[in-house]
Amino acid sequence: MLLAGDAAHVHYPVGGQGLSLGVQDAVNLGWKLGQVVDGTSPESLLDTYHAERHPVAARALKHTVALAALQRRDERIQALVDVVSALATMDEPRKRLAGISSGLDIHYDLGDGHPLLGRRMPDLDLITAEGPLRVFELMHDARPLLLNLGQPGDLDITPWADRVQPIDASYEEEWELPVLGVVGAPTAVLVRPDGYVAWVGAGTQFGLSEALATWFGSPAAAPAE
Repeated sequence: MLLAGDAAHVHYPVGGQGLSLGVQDAVNLGWKLGQVVDGTSPESLLDTYHAERHPVAARALKHTVALAALQRRDERIQALVDVVSALATMDEPRKRLAGISSGLDIHYDLGDGHPLLGRRMPDLDLITAEGPLRVFELMHDARPLLLNLGQPGDLDITPWADRVQPIDASYEEEWELPVLGVVGAPTAVLVRPDGYVAWVGAGTQFGLSEALATWFGSPAAAPAE
């Protein structure tokens, strides 16, 4: 049994966070369920739904409980409200609170590596052979995306070509992530259909095949010559 949205977590509706949770639950689960149903991935892929989304929902529930408590009106709570309000005028606490409320600070534990790994892919303005495009325009079909920002043609994903969309592009601006700020520019990123980064390249293909197999099934057999 798989629960998503209000079936999985019902809580005080401050900030509209329940809607954000429910939508992200559905998007996280949908593509995984689709791949298991059509035989692309094993059933174990569905275990990652709970592993990723349960901690996010638990944290949101704790956050809304805290926000609800701050709305009580007595002298002790008012003293706490005053302290929290003062902290919220500072850049670092404000960024963290905004990241929690919006869900833009979510970080799935996909191992060590670049700060972008396990986080939401930013919607960058890319330059491609077809002209300027935004990252999210490339994701409308809900297909995995391999964005190569290095030398065109450097990354070979032939065994997954029927599942993953490869795009050669360039991006010259700074990479800035919610809460974290500016991070180093990667040479490639593998983006899941839910918009989260499953692999980050640093000039090589190291780890790419493993990430592709983990999230998008075993490689297809090489065609006979």
